[in-house]
Amino acid sequence: MNKTVTRVSGLAIAFSLFQVGSTTLFLLGAKAKQDAWLAMLIGALAGFVLLIMYLYMHKLDPHRDLYELLCHYWGKWVGSLGGLLFISYFAYEASRSVRDIGELGALTLLNRTPTEVITFIALIVCADVVWFGPRVWFLLCHIFLLLLVFGYGILLLLTPFTGLIHFEFLFPVLENGLTPVVKAAIPEIVSFPFGQTVLFLVLFKIVTDKRKLQRSIVIVYWITAVFLIVMNELTILVLGPEWAASSTYPLFEVTQLIQLPKIVERADVLFSMILFIGIGVKTAGFMFGAVIGLQTITPFRYKPALLLLSIIIYGLTFLSPRLTEFLWFGLHVALVRVWPIFQIALPVLLLLTMLIRKKKRRAYS
Repeated sequence: MNKTVTRVSGLAIAFSLFQVGSTTLFLLGAKAKQDAWLAMLIGALAGFVLLIMYLYMHKLDPHRDLYELLCHYWGKWVGSLGGLLFISYFAYEASRSVRDIGELGALTLLNRTPTEVITFIALIVCADVVWFGPRVWFLLCHIFLLLLVFGYGILLLLTPFTGLIHFEFLFPVLENGLTPVVKAAIPEIVSFPFGQTVLFLVLFKIVTDKRKLQRSIVIVYWITAVFLIVMNELTILVLGPEWAASSTYPLFEVTQLIQLPKIVERADVLFSMILFIGIGVKTAGFMFGAVIGLQTITPFRYKPALLLLSIIIYGLTFLSPRLTEFLWFGLHVALVRVWPIFQIALPVLLLLTMLIRKKKRRAYS
């Protein structure tokens, strides 16, 4: 963990892949039906406001990560408590991501293998990346970016080529007004995936070249957001808003419809592989957030902290034994009631504390 990253490109690529993660696996803004793309856009705009806040917090104190900011500005005890809450948040998010890998693997490639086994293997692989520190994660993301661009590029090419797209599913626009669209976007789409970038308050510190950080992250954020909007809308253009909304993994069903005799007959396998990469990147990111926090506010060193948290994360994957319960809790409890606390409420309180402390210092100086 004492290695630093001199280039912002590694963090920016990891930032993009982290946002993609498991996002394409689900239909976001399903309540808005054919206007889901508008809900995604509103969610991206709200998430961008949060990102600017995170970047501003880092700019105010660029030499401290999230946990150090909490302890410095809130005091040791209150800051440590806030840090433990964030560790719990990141650990649970990691458990949900690795559970997604297990469920997807059991559904697509390893249908005779128990989900628990697939989840365990996925967690070991992600923990192995985290073991070697963020620098290795950033380097791997350069390779993963090429694979994901190739994989998603093939899907975007094959879907219209095979005549699956129906543009009539785009209309009518705003059939029920703007209110259902806003309700579909806030807080669900803000919480997942855009608000999850709060994790990078832990990682911004390790980039030594601060001059390009804000500009690079903003550019990458919007490129990724546009891509996610396109992939989300692709599902609706193929399946229609009703079918897509009722499906557990709608884009996976889209890939099953792609068939070019003697050329492409199992595009769903390609989609599964690029999803494994994306979700793996997100899982490793959340694990970094939790491990660095445990190392910062407790006596645990980095690798013992990783071992302890890996055991906890694996245990957390069994909190919801059934897939329906797992998805319901994520959509109706975590996204709406819990995640906004960590993505909005606590960061806003921390920023206000930072501004007040900075103002007092200027008054006394």
